[in-house]
Amino acid sequence: MSIILSKRLKFFLVHLGVSCLLALIIMIWVFNIWYPSPLAIAVGVTKILLMMLVIDVIVGPLLGWLVYKEGKKTLKFDLSVIIILQISAFVYGLFSIEQGRPVWIAYNVDRFELVRKNELITEHLDQAKILYQKASFLSPQYVSVEFAKDKLQRENDMFAEALGGISIAQKPERYVDFTKALPQIKKRAKSLNNLEQFNDQKQVQKILTKYPQATGYMPLKANAVDMTVLVNKQTGEVVKIVDLRPW
Repeated sequence: MSIILSKRLKFFLVHLGVSCLLALIIMIWVFNIWYPSPLAIAVGVTKILLMMLVIDVIVGPLLGWLVYKEGKKTLKFDLSVIIILQISAFVYGLFSIEQGRPVWIAYNVDRFELVRKNELITEHLDQAKILYQKASFLSPQYVSVEFAKDKLQRENDMFAEALGGISIAQKPERYVDFTKALPQIKKRAKSLNNLEQFNDQKQVQKILTKYPQATGYMPLKANAVDMTVLVNKQTGEVVKIVDLRPW
């Protein structure tokens, strides 16, 4: 009996260890590459990811523990099914998170907009510059949005955003190099003092102390929680996205 229990326990611990290692690798990748801080909070993916990983890490090894019985004719088949299902759950969850990841941080008029992969409107993707036809598989990239030169198109864009919630920041064919936004950022950047109206004063000072090169900020519109983009008003360059409310 002790031998059977030992093999069962050994399999459980190995299964649990591998599951935890896989979950750790996924967490490191997601929170450092696809959703660099604080973008995970901005799009509300943190709880979903952690819940998915906890369920996969616990349920898989637990099922393996329950079905493991030395000498059982269908043991290999049962364990194989459990592992395949667990891997499938990992892959499906990771695929869903990849589809919802931020791919572009687009400057639009007086703010930045966080654009997720599944929010992109690719109807006229062939009209976009080659550089913007395919989003990076790594971290989100900064771009600037260009208004349509045609008056009628500009009006249609305005109605689409007002009535349908569709921003031109979701359309890659409107993307231009981010450096073109620098003059507008220098002109429209808000005073850092304004942040204290929407956030705890001590928290604001604590964060700003880390980024002395920041002399202004711009709002970052996101689907879950809006963030603040610290900028340098003299150069227009982005310093850091921080977890502060911009309005």
